Amino acid sequence: MDKNLHEYRKSYEKGTLDLNDINVDPMKQFNAWFSNAENENVVEEINAMTLTTASKNGMPRARVVLLKEVTEEGFIFYTNYSSEKGQAIAENNQVCISFFWPALEQQIIIKGKAQKISEGKSIAYFNSRPRASQLGALVSDQSSPIVNRVALEKKLTLLENEYEDKGIPKPLNWGGYLIIPLEFEFWQGRASRLHDRIQYSIENGQWITRRLQP
Repeated sequence: MDKNLHEYRKSYEKGTLDLNDINVDPMKQFNAWFSNAENENVVEEINAMTLTTASKNGMPRARVVLLKEVTEEGFIFYTNYSSEKGQAIAENNQVCISFFWPALEQQIIIKGKAQKISEGKSIAYFNSRPRASQLGALVSDQSSPIVNRVALEKKLTLLENEYEDKGIPKPLNWGGYLIIPLEFEFWQGRASRLHDRIQYSIENGQWITRRLQP
């Protein structure tokens, strides 16, 4: 690409973030920002988050997945356990998730450890999904090569016929992960690139907050 990107600039001026204004509990602070983003109704797919994993040899990979539940313990998403992300988590369960909401000039970065949720909880969620999404999970051997899209669509047609009048079972290699947070960073864009960054980290079993330089 020969286009000059140097002048792609934006001044961030929509909000501020101060240590005196945040909740001492980062999960409550997350919920407050998430609820505000919902109420503002300016963020498309508010639950879209970038999940970064690293394999045992240290190679990172990031992709967008959807947050499906926030509990007192952490953040839950669902995927194919045999996918590239699932294999990476099996090798190294340290992960990072991030939310970026440009309309609010806000970003949240969360580091933590991922673990599988119970099979019962995964089944319950799978059964709540639209039928087309259930079939999609059954069709796709996620991250594995396939000759072309036609082959994928043929697999879908065969499964649609097979389960036409039956319930669709959750694949054994599909389910949820809970990300247990170990560190949070809340980022609010500010003018002159002097952004507000507040970090939460665990020290002696308690959450400690500090301001980071932009």
